Amino acid sequence: MKKGIEVAKKGLSISVIKKISSIKKEPKWMLDFRLRAYRSFEKCLMPNFGYDINIDFDNITYYKSVDSKIHSDWNNVRPDIKDLFFNLGVIDAEEKYLGGISTQYESEVIYHNMLKELEEKNIIFVDTDTAIKKYPDIFKEYFNKLVNYDENKFTALNGAVWSGGVFIYIPPNTKLNRPLQSYFRINTKNMGQFERSIIVVDEGSSIEYIEGCTAPTYSTDSLHAAVVEIYVKKNAHCRYITIQNWSNDVYNLVTKRAIVEENGFMEWIDGNIGSKLTMKYPSVILNGNNARGTCVSIAVAGSGQNQDTGAKMIHLAPNTKSNVIAKSISSKGGKTTYRGMVTIMEDAINSNSNVKCDTLILDNFSKSDTIPKNIISNNSSLIEHEATISRIGEEKLFYLMSRGISKEKAIELIVLGFIEVFRDELPMEYSVELNNLLKMNIT
Repeated sequence: MKKGIEVAKKGLSISVIKKISSIKKEPKWMLDFRLRAYRSFEKCLMPNFGYDINIDFDNITYYKSVDSKIHSDWNNVRPDIKDLFFNLGVIDAEEKYLGGISTQYESEVIYHNMLKELEEKNIIFVDTDTAIKKYPDIFKEYFNKLVNYDENKFTALNGAVWSGGVFIYIPPNTKLNRPLQSYFRINTKNMGQFERSIIVVDEGSSIEYIEGCTAPTYSTDSLHAAVVEIYVKKNAHCRYITIQNWSNDVYNLVTKRAIVEENGFMEWIDGNIGSKLTMKYPSVILNGNNARGTCVSIAVAGSGQNQDTGAKMIHLAPNTKSNVIAKSISSKGGKTTYRGMVTIMEDAINSNSNVKCDTLILDNFSKSDTIPKNIISNNSSLIEHEATISRIGEEKLFYLMSRGISKEKAIELIVLGFIEVFRDELPMEYSVELNNLLKMNIT
């Protein structure tokens, strides 16, 4: 075993959880929390909707650390890991791109670099394990308050073995000139990654946060079960961008939830490409007058892949607004499902929600479903829902091919046009990368 590597043995038990907590040198209250979550995990059943989840929990490695330090200088990261991230295109060699980035490899953050601007504005941007030690009061105020460990089997599992993730606090009336970024990599077969992230955007502030995730292909399954909790205070704004490109042996089972206060605005920009199975439904609780929530997403399923994705919008306060745009593409026998919920409660008078789901099927073997649940409990609100499913028409292909464009290029152009509304939400470099990922997945 290389120096600095710590591994908890395969399988989940009280001894494994105690070892994880010991390695991290956590306070007793966190170990107690982990053990409560583990007991909940043992009792909870698998989800009774969607696809079968055939995970051998005894064959998963729940913790692996490859370095005992978090580096702020990229040159000090272990050479083989550094080369991996450069080859993936995640870390640019130029120093100007290395600020405001957190990078997690397996279970732990290995690189984290603060921007000088963040320090000057008293912004907290640390890995979650550091937050519990350095900022215990604010950490305890928000940890496990929005996503409770006992909600389902995978929130319980995350509670028991969570490791890594980011903790961000933006003070009142503070804005950043550039996004903060994180990257998560699973690089070991049968590995589980269970990051826990918390973002707090205080009154009058705003943040844009971008995360990316990948894993190589192995013959056995890996598991990604993250939890994200976001607090958007009065007149604040949070924009959370995700591009996940998991290999087709990863179960991607994630819980993401935000709560928005008066005049606040939460945006989920959510891209799901690859994985064996993704079940993810970013949620927004509109808790204050005039609060707004948006989710713009794409899901791409190829051979042997199932994308069960969507969004949840819960209107609790008057004059709240939500908007959901979901695009899905299925090819090579892949399956996509939009599973969404909009709930407008009795007190959320004069509220409205608009949901638009569009699916593009590229062949005769792929499938797609739309499963919405819409509830209105007052007479002054409105929910609009529109869903379309279409194939690439022969007429469109003929038109493009008659202009000298190959069939493969014609399909590519149609797909890129189909997801334009999502791509336009991304920074330029991520938009280019998305185009490249889509080309690889549809050809």
